[in-house]
Amino acid sequence: MDRYEIRLSGAGGQGAILAGIILADAITKADKFNVAQTQSYGPEARGGASKAEVIVSEKVIAYPKVTKADFLLALTDSALKKYLPDLKKTGSLLIDEEVFIQDKDLLPKEVIKIPIFKIARDQVGKIITANMVALGAMTALFDFIDKGEIEKVIAKRVPTDTVELNLEAFSAGYRFIVE
Repeated sequence: MDRYEIRLSGAGGQGAILAGIILADAITKADKFNVAQTQSYGPEARGGASKAEVIVSEKVIAYPKVTKADFLLALTDSALKKYLPDLKKTGSLLIDEEVFIQDKDLLPKEVIKIPIFKIARDQVGKIITANMVALGAMTALFDFIDKGEIEKVIAKRVPTDTVELNLEAFSAGYRFIVE
């Protein structure tokens, strides 16, 4: 893999940055890729725009930021509007089924709409786990991510009393894609 650019976006407090950190950490365990992870969020923090970027390559990563994303996760309408123009036409877009697509001309070849927030609320019981539902779906979609490594990193990175809940949400998102 020459260079694969992933952007996870949403509103502050939705956990896109945590999901990006977990994703990058798990990919590094494979020892066959170089990985760079960056993040940013608006001054409002909770509720403002947030994004995490993960660059994956078998080569040295000279620039650690997304220039033209291969994959975009957009958890909100505003994140989609802001970051869709930076997604390659040959890329993939993962969005919640409720996210409104304003500019259909910018859509890539692959659009995956799943009920991220509904799964988090109805199956897991906590809407705050939507980031883990999305991470589970992403893991099922990517062939270069080891599911077991992601689960280990989730257990290491989330608060101890929420490990089981986060793993349940991750599994629910993964199952939605593979079943």
